[in-house]
Amino acid sequence: MKQPIIFCDFDGTITTNDNLIAIMKHFNPPGWEPIKDEILAQTISIREGVKKMFSLLPSSKKDEVIEYVLEQAEIREGFADFVNYTRQHNIPLYIVSGGIDFFVYPLLEPFGPFAGIYCNEADFSGDTIRIDFPHGCDDKCASQGCGCCKPSIIRKLLADGGTSIVIGDSITDLQAAKYADLVIARDFLIEKCEELNIPYEPFENFGDVTEIIDAKLGVRS
Repeated sequence: MKQPIIFCDFDGTITTNDNLIAIMKHFNPPGWEPIKDEILAQTISIREGVKKMFSLLPSSKKDEVIEYVLEQAEIREGFADFVNYTRQHNIPLYIVSGGIDFFVYPLLEPFGPFAGIYCNEADFSGDTIRIDFPHGCDDKCASQGCGCCKPSIIRKLLADGGTSIVIGDSITDLQAAKYADLVIARDFLIEKCEELNIPYEPFENFGDVTEIIDAKLGVRS
């Protein structure tokens, strides 16, 4: 078996809720919901949508936003044991997230280190919050608007071969799911996988994820 390599989403996957949406719901800037709907309907790119939503929030709320998101976020059941499992079996675990650095890094810090963390970055130096996208699309990405382009990251990290495992829950994971050898999905990603006939395994917690990887890849056998 080729070396399994795990690419795991953060918002709504490692955490129980989508932190971007939680921020928007809590601070409720006028006009954010239509942008969210356009992202889910794929009428605008994820990159454009996330940038637009955060531009509705003033940078003066930086401390409030950070404090709120860190207080409300919950880590999904079984994640710590899952991280230990990947270490015991020498399976690289990459976190690939459309989330933002100011909450992704502090929330993951107790569980690290990881093989790598990829996410978007916030700039609070202007009047409104600006989101920067350091992990953009390569020339093979069909979307060209991912923000944090998960399939591009996977292609780069799988250059020497491996069995790609994508774990996710939402529209931001769809392009990666199309590219993966094994998809472990929940929530909206399940709907899209079924719509597009992408094979997947459903999960609710990370105990489920461990069992799926064992069953599919025979890691413990």
